Amino acid sequence: MKKQACRSCKVMVDGEVCPSCKGTNVSPNWQGRITFLDTEKSFIAHKMGVEKPGEYALKVR
Repeated sequence: MKKQACRSCKVMVDGEVCPSCKGTNVSPNWQGRITFLDTEKSFIAHKMGVEKPGEYALKVR
């Protein structure tokens, strides 16, 4: 099964509930994937507003 992405926080999700925001608004229609290991030192994580390490989608429809 293809991973889904949360529409509100862009976290990659395996099921139907986002582990980050606990929301159920997930979508199988996403583009680009990025993994953050250290969000404090990452310029891209700062620009995206990401605070927790993990796997994120760049664009979610």
